[in-house]
Amino acid sequence: MSEMLKVTLVKSMIGRPEKHRKILRGMGLTKLNRTVELKNMPSVRGMVKKVSHLVKVEEK
Repeated sequence: MSEMLKVTLVKSMIGRPEKHRKILRGMGLTKLNRTVELKNMPSVRGMVKKVSHLVKVEEK
């Protein structure tokens, strides 16, 4: 398993529930097409799973 994940916001958070917005902000995703690198940990994987319809994930 890779050590880092590249997470990119591909759909807008406008009109999404506040819980989804908080998860995206917690990952550091604030603008469309912004990419962040996060450690591959169970907590991060859980966050990605909750908003999987809004983000694109690549293992690095």
